[in-house]
Amino acid sequence: MSCDFLSLALPGVQKLSPYVPGKPVEELAREFGLDPASIVKLASNENPLGPAPSVLQAVQRALPELTRYPDGNGFTLKQALSERFGFELSRITLGNGSNDVLELIGRAFAMPGVEVVFSQHAFAVYPIVTQAVGATAVQVPARNWGHDLPAMAAAITPATRLVFIANPNNPTGTWFERAEFEAFMASVPEHVLVVLDEAYTEYVEPGEALNGFDYIERYPNLIVCRTLSKAYGLAALRVGYCISHPQVADVLNRVRQPFNVNSLALAAAVAALADESYLAESRQLNRDGMRQLEQGLNELGLQWIPSRGNFIAVDLGRDAGPVYQGLLRAGVIVRPVAGYEMPNHLRVSIGLREENQRFLEALAAVLAQ
Repeated sequence: MSCDFLSLALPGVQKLSPYVPGKPVEELAREFGLDPASIVKLASNENPLGPAPSVLQAVQRALPELTRYPDGNGFTLKQALSERFGFELSRITLGNGSNDVLELIGRAFAMPGVEVVFSQHAFAVYPIVTQAVGATAVQVPARNWGHDLPAMAAAITPATRLVFIANPNNPTGTWFERAEFEAFMASVPEHVLVVLDEAYTEYVEPGEALNGFDYIERYPNLIVCRTLSKAYGLAALRVGYCISHPQVADVLNRVRQPFNVNSLALAAAVAALADESYLAESRQLNRDGMRQLEQGLNELGLQWIPSRGNFIAVDLGRDAGPVYQGLLRAGVIVRPVAGYEMPNHLRVSIGLREENQRFLEALAAVLAQ
């Protein structure tokens, strides 16, 4: 081949490595000759309950219209979000998962010569988006595995355009409280956009933690992103959204693809938002599963990072790579996080009780080898 096509890409893209998702069940089955039905996947922070019956019914009703393009404006879903959370439709931007929304924000507001601030051990999409548009990444060292908000505020310069923060954070599960957040926002210049990623906030009981929506009116430079992939159980359909100042939403919709949320996803999301019992069941299952894993890890003499997500980062006290491979051979998929500068940790999603037990037993066996 005479042409080096990589050299034609943007400099930031040339330096990127493709995002590595959790290993699919089918891939592991092929790799080790395992029965797919015997494999436990606790790698991608998926909701183990499966979709709510109300969601399946909504998808079934939408199937006959597959020949039609979806509503490019997503009016029905925006209306449902507006009724649920009390925001005008002009503040809502829809995305193909919250990842899509994060990318929209990066494409719309970051560029060469602009700085983007985020924390060490934060979601991989933040640096990916930053590099892809040629902006300068400013990674702030974490404090106790979580965001050091005062240090992040101090890292803001006249060149800073965006700050990404996550509450709870993935993959560490760490969080910050209202007072910390309010002090941080008070120190951020009004021309710097703060992106508050709340992908896992529904796993915290209402009123127990910071709610970014409470601050939308107070801080016009705040963008709050959420997803229906986690607690609402719609990971395969990819539905996310953000709430922001109407002018920010207008900018995002200028770069948003017109049909970025498909018709089945729109119908499923409306049904999911209305299903309070499913959300409550998801929270309860997660709380019970978290206690089960914490107790089991304690019995194994292992440390972990306290988490408010639907996952827990386990400190093995040694290189986690061989343990990860041993778990794979046992038919248990978890997530290595060496790429997040956490080589001794594995991130484990909360599953059904029997899945959690299977992981603990497999982990004990691998560690004993």
